[in-house]
Amino acid sequence: MTSAEAFAPPVVATAGAKDRTMPLVVLLHGTGSHERQILGLADHLPTGVAYAAVRGPIAAVGGFAWFANRGIGRPVAESLRATMDWFRAWLDDLAPPARPVILVGFSGGAAFAGGLVLDEPAPFAGAALLYGPLPFDAGVPTNPARLAGVPVVLAQGLHDRVIPRELQNRTWDYLMGESGASATARRDPVGHEIAPPAVHALAGWLTERRAFLVDR
Repeated sequence: MTSAEAFAPPVVATAGAKDRTMPLVVLLHGTGSHERQILGLADHLPTGVAYAAVRGPIAAVGGFAWFANRGIGRPVAESLRATMDWFRAWLDDLAPPARPVILVGFSGGAAFAGGLVLDEPAPFAGAALLYGPLPFDAGVPTNPARLAGVPVVLAQGLHDRVIPRELQNRTWDYLMGESGASATARRDPVGHEIAPPAVHALAGWLTERRAFLVDR
């Protein structure tokens, strides 16, 4: 079993606000990618928040990953636990409890974001899962009302042939139903890629979340 101590310190790229009291949006890349690639998404998202793109701790073909897989979209439970513990140790140093944190993940990064928020919903002010499934059957709770009131955005591609359709449907049904999340979801006529309308919707959602979090 891999432990969190086995991983190197996180490699992080940042953009946006430098004020450590402002909301923090953590960007999580897909499998085989890296932090610089996902950081480019911040160019299309609102100002007035801080962005931190983190490199996954596991080497993968073409880049890095967040967990070992037992199949696409199906994390190995022990691996997911170790990487989540590693990530939370980094996040706890960066963001005190009073600082709002929002997770935005693509593909494998979406599954990782989903794992984090399912494992411990309270620290997060929201999560956006872009073209990736929740990590079902991977050691994190998916019981009814687990995400009660948590703001969640879900985006899927109608022609996505990377993420198994069964996992896409299961993720959609859970988030829009028994999870209890305050969820909005969309399906765009694309494959395994981020559709421009989904980016626009994400930007609007983040703008609303920022206004709520800053003014509360």
